[in-house]
Amino acid sequence: MTLTTDPANPATFPAPAAAAPAPTVPSLRRNFSWTLAGNVTYAACQWGVLVVLAKWGSMEAVGQFAWGLAVTAPLMLLANLQLREVQATDARAQFRFGHYLALRLVCLAAAMLAVAGVAAANRSDGRTAAVVVLIGLAKAFDGLADVVYGLFQQRERMKPVSASLAVNGVVTLAAVAAAMLLAHSVVWAAAGSALGSAVALAVVVAQAARGPGAPGALRPAWDRASAGGLLRIALPLGAVALLISLNTNLPRYFIEHYLGKAMLGAFAAMAYLLVAGTTVTAALAQSCGPRLARYYARGDFRAFRRLLGKMMAIGVVLGVGGLAAALVAGRQVLTLLYRPEYAFASRSFTWLMAAGAVAYVASFLNTAMIVVRAVRPQACLFAVVITVDFLACAALVPAHGLTGAAWGAGLAYCVQLAGAWLIVAAHLRRRRESPPAGEGP
Repeated sequence: MTLTTDPANPATFPAPAAAAPAPTVPSLRRNFSWTLAGNVTYAACQWGVLVVLAKWGSMEAVGQFAWGLAVTAPLMLLANLQLREVQATDARAQFRFGHYLALRLVCLAAAMLAVAGVAAANRSDGRTAAVVVLIGLAKAFDGLADVVYGLFQQRERMKPVSASLAVNGVVTLAAVAAAMLLAHSVVWAAAGSALGSAVALAVVVAQAARGPGAPGALRPAWDRASAGGLLRIALPLGAVALLISLNTNLPRYFIEHYLGKAMLGAFAAMAYLLVAGTTVTAALAQSCGPRLARYYARGDFRAFRRLLGKMMAIGVVLGVGGLAAALVAGRQVLTLLYRPEYAFASRSFTWLMAAGAVAYVASFLNTAMIVVRAVRPQACLFAVVITVDFLACAALVPAHGLTGAAWGAGLAYCVQLAGAWLIVAAHLRRRRESPPAGEGP
């Protein structure tokens, strides 16, 4: 995931020299355990938010909340520019923490203006507009915390990151539950989400400002030259993040347009059950990303392939397990976790879990594409993927409803998986045949 030079000029885009690991770096197993614990807690609480909305609110309320997430996610992911991944695997320490923070502040300010514009365009539905702004604010707090996470991740110190994520999840769930219990308002629920993110930001900043391995002063460095260089590196990755988010949310846009917010609520409730798998894949990718980068940097392709293969095998196991559960007890799961009116979508749920099984494996290849610096090919791939997703949803959602949305998502993930595999294999072969100067065959 390391990008340390200008991707627009391949001649100045060599692999970084391998950095010597810090003497107190925790083991990969320990880091994965901490990351998994934090991600599981956060994901479980986020799923709990949907359960609270479903049980104490209406299906339309779930849809409004899901719409806020679907609208703000692409904007915020573009603003984030995948700086955490760039920062965490910056093996040559080309940029300081302050450079990342300064660029993130500027981008988040622009993103919040865009979110406000989207909300203003939705004046006919004041509640939905308010939800969009509040969820955008929550994501802005998350984006600031993400910069600090990247620095801890660079040092392979995942415990503070996990603690902050857990706090975010627990506070958010408690605030949303209180809002729905006392006010029965999805707007106050969105405000609870912003509160949880703000508290988590405060926690990780406090951890970063003290203790062993602390990154030191948490101040932006307003250096135009460094900001420009970092932007040139990260902007293509931000575009990729935007495409990935649009690919995830395209079915939701079509569902909201053709079927309404209540059906969007049903789809979002089903889709969030995929988080059980993505929590594990995200934790594994975050823990293994810096190590994959070091293997690639020193030309140890056997270790690179072995680690990536293990990651993809875990994705297969998770996907098959989720699909089996949906086939055997999909209707019962939806009834038990939400309410009986969600059980009508059990067939769509099965197809969505099948799509998720492909997505789990593809997510690890996304990490590998960043590690091998496949910036332009990755952007081109996701442009193709989102085109497939758009055409499939346009044809399938009006005719087949939620099941059509699941089919469209599954087809797009299959294209993503095949394309990412070809890109990573091609880059490894090219690197092996033409090693950088100073590196032996």
